[in-house]
Amino acid sequence: MTDMPCNRMGVNGRMRFPVAARLRERDKLSRSIRAGGGFTSHCRFRHNNSIAAGRQNQKRISMTKIICVAGTRPEAIKMAPVIRALQDESWADTRVLATAQHRDILDQVLRLFHIEPDMDLDLMRPNQPLLPLTARLLNALCPVLESEQPDAVLIQGDTTTVMTVALACFYQRIPVGHVESGLRTGDMQNPFPEEANRILADKLTTWHFAPTESARRNLLKEGFTDADIYVTGNTVIDALYATAKKNHVARKNKRHANQRTVLITAHRRESFGTPLRNICRALVELSRRNPDTRFLYPVHPNPNVESVARQTLGALPNFDLCAPMDYASFVAAMQDAHIILTDSGGVQEEAPALAKPVLVLRDKTERPEAVAAGVVKLVGSNTERIITETQMLLDDDAAWRAMSEGASPYGDGHAAGRIVSTLREHFTGRVVKFGA
Repeated sequence: MTDMPCNRMGVNGRMRFPVAARLRERDKLSRSIRAGGGFTSHCRFRHNNSIAAGRQNQKRISMTKIICVAGTRPEAIKMAPVIRALQDESWADTRVLATAQHRDILDQVLRLFHIEPDMDLDLMRPNQPLLPLTARLLNALCPVLESEQPDAVLIQGDTTTVMTVALACFYQRIPVGHVESGLRTGDMQNPFPEEANRILADKLTTWHFAPTESARRNLLKEGFTDADIYVTGNTVIDALYATAKKNHVARKNKRHANQRTVLITAHRRESFGTPLRNICRALVELSRRNPDTRFLYPVHPNPNVESVARQTLGALPNFDLCAPMDYASFVAAMQDAHIILTDSGGVQEEAPALAKPVLVLRDKTERPEAVAAGVVKLVGSNTERIITETQMLLDDDAAWRAMSEGASPYGDGHAAGRIVSTLREHFTGRVVKFGA
């Protein structure tokens, strides 16, 4: 499928418009007008014509403008606590840019956290290759950055969005804060392309918000100065705790109340092809051996994942293949799970905080802290090893307790506050003791 022209009807029937045209429309209204109203169209800038809003906009002229970027579901989850914390700061004019490298699953998270983007590039295409995506991102970011002229831009993680935003800001001499900086596997091909994305983004970053001491040490080994590194904890724990606390989803589905559940996520690019087929073969055998166990697999819509999963697992009587869950539902599913099998980075951080054993369907991880703590184990995509390690946790209560009772190494739920404190001190000179 070829790329659709940006001035045609976009996904979900929403009209999309060229970035430059919408920027001109927005500039005619007011350069400093802030968000109001519903979810935006393609770089569609919302406005409020009330007198009160106009007075508020006058005050923003001297404020620090910070753009927070989210392109994918994981970025949105981990950036949401930072956005909400910045929105409470009187000195910060906080703007949200959605690139929509993911579309529907990004929108789900933004709605959950009541975040409405000020700008939406709507760049997702089905099964999109990396090169065209990168080119579209850079072309779309240029007029946004030139028009907005932010004082700082915040990015999160290791996606193509993150890498291209860091590069675009470097070209425009705009300082960047990298949330979740310093994660490394030491292998540029694993995970691909995330390892390269995070290394390139860190090279172009002003503030390195490292989630752990291990991430900090990685950055120091690469020559970054300690003065530019801030160990904050991981913002995913902020989002997780907030969601679990207010989770209105019914956690105990009566149909499965007496069944143990194995929760599965497998969607990463390096899992495509043979690795995913090996994983699915292991799941078929585990399903056969454990007929009273429920296997729940929210299947990523990427055809490289969905076609293999549904063809291999779709007919198994104790397998539930479903569409990707909204974040609140997924947190509930993690809470209810007995074991979690995943190739996701975020789940490696979230599940230990919920006291859930995790088997990682990858050969390497950029999150070694949980492995060292004994709450996560690497099993790769080897069929026999997946079967052996999963079956042990299903059969051996002592082995299960050993993994479920370990401590989570990824933070206390206050990472966003530490990030905002750093930015406040930099831009206002005001030092406020965290938590005061």
